[in-house]
Amino acid sequence: MRAAIFRNGEIVVDRMAEPTPGPGQVLVKTLACGICGSDLHARQHAHRMVEMARKTGRKPMDLSRDVVFGHEFCCEIVDYGPGTERKLRPGTRVCSLPALVTPQGIEGIGYSNDNIGGYAEAMLLSEPLLLEVPNGLAPEHAALTEPLAVGVHAVAKANIRGGEVPLVIGCGPVGLAVIAALKLKGLNPIVAADYSPARCALAARLGADIVVDPRVSQPYATWAEHAQMSEAEKAARPPFQAMLPALKPAIIFECVGVPGLLQQVFEGAPRDARVVVVGVCMETDKSEPMLAS
Repeated sequence: MRAAIFRNGEIVVDRMAEPTPGPGQVLVKTLACGICGSDLHARQHAHRMVEMARKTGRKPMDLSRDVVFGHEFCCEIVDYGPGTERKLRPGTRVCSLPALVTPQGIEGIGYSNDNIGGYAEAMLLSEPLLLEVPNGLAPEHAALTEPLAVGVHAVAKANIRGGEVPLVIGCGPVGLAVIAALKLKGLNPIVAADYSPARCALAARLGADIVVDPRVSQPYATWAEHAQMSEAEKAARPPFQAMLPALKPAIIFECVGVPGLLQQVFEGAPRDARVVVVGVCMETDKSEPMLAS
């Protein structure tokens, strides 16, 4: 089969053996696969990714061997391995958590020498993790399940209590997923910021109420304009809090993942803001924690 292979620091198209499904596994044909920002980071900072894997106790990639990226995929079932229930017939379109259940534990798909990702024509998935694509959804749309899940997960981890005014920094795929998840939560107004006009337009379509170009308007000042307390909320504050700016709670999602962004958030965030880091930064960064205390 053909695959786009990460080899010697480059992506090359070559042929490789088609995998054979083992116990509990399913052979699938890749229909669509997204190019994640993490894949771009991995190509540029593969050695850093190996270092991070070792530090977190995960099995690192061996960069002297081939790797096939791709963890945002929609596939079609081709065949089953032994010990499978075969509840879905061949030809069924599926997505999956990008992981394999193995006797050694959970192993990732896409950043592994052994577990081929969606940049190949075929790959293996674990049957218990399959998610059938509903309602004839197009494969290129179904492949967005994983990145959208990142936004849903980030919003879930934010422990939203109600009444917060969110600020989403960065409207790339992850930021857009966060905006969509916030919209589903019914939180508003949602303030978002990005330099790209195209991304800003998408942010508005996906549910952002106020979209800011940082070259034109300071995101934190714009957030404050839309986070003013009502007169009733002001009156209900304890005496000491009445001395502080009359702003609703802030929850900030950093969705860029480049050096310096966290420091900018610490410097610009309003008092008592909660910050959720969603963007993956593969480079060494520094910040001043005193500003975040």
